[in-house]
Amino acid sequence: MNENLLGNAAARVRQMSIEVRKAGIEDKPVLRNLMELYRYDSTEFDGEDVGEHGFFGYRYFDQYWTEPERHAFIVRVDSRLAGFAFVREIGVNEGERIHSLAEFFIMRKYRRQGVGTAAAGRVFDMFPGRWRVFEEEANKPAQAFWRKVISAYTFGEFREIRDEAWAGPIQEFKTEFKEAR
Repeated sequence: MNENLLGNAAARVRQMSIEVRKAGIEDKPVLRNLMELYRYDSTEFDGEDVGEHGFFGYRYFDQYWTEPERHAFIVRVDSRLAGFAFVREIGVNEGERIHSLAEFFIMRKYRRQGVGTAAAGRVFDMFPGRWRVFEEEANKPAQAFWRKVISAYTFGEFREIRDEAWAGPIQEFKTEFKEAR
């Protein structure tokens, strides 16, 4: 990750212990609860309603523990729960895997402190190859966040595209293998 471009966020992150680790089956209940917080936050942009039992749910949740091309991660700050990242492989192009950050959530308490930037960089580092990060058209804060994070991570070597199958911008970039942090 390019810490020089990240400025003050990188300095704040150095003062915190940020952990991104693969979620095990024992983490499912915790991630299910965090997913509800994430889905609630998203209603500002997607207009979704809770179901009759008061839950949003997430259609693909269980597949992150049953399908090998899906990966769930827990984000912790100073050993406290701070969010999650859901990654999935969405294809292969010229022998290179293409990954997508399917869902990414940092709790409000930890936002604007560099936690999301650091966590995203660590996730990108884990999956060398091509990436596509999708944002919903209405979610302008997410678009600004991802443009900034991806630009810093790639030293500006990314492109933003539109696809008729998705209503919103998509950033495409490539990562290289990096040592675990």
